Amino acid sequence: MVTLKNKDTGASIGEISESQLQFLIDQLEEESLSDQNYWLNRAMLDIFRENGADAELMSLLENAMGSGDEVEIEWQK
Repeated sequence: MVTLKNKDTGASIGEISESQLQFLIDQLEEESLSDQNYWLNRAMLDIFRENGADAELMSLLENAMGSGDEVEIEWQK
């Protein structure tokens, strides 16, 4: 399993599967091969839905965003 955290607060967002992580990697731009964080906004979540993101991953990301319009997440195995 892969752990997602809010990069700014360090709070745990939850755990995702390897296939959910691969979905994020495929959808988002990495700054380097060792990059393990992503900045997300509401428009990106809509694109994820359109591109077939599963409901569990979407729920975690929406909860991480809360009432804000963006969040930076990081992952670790």
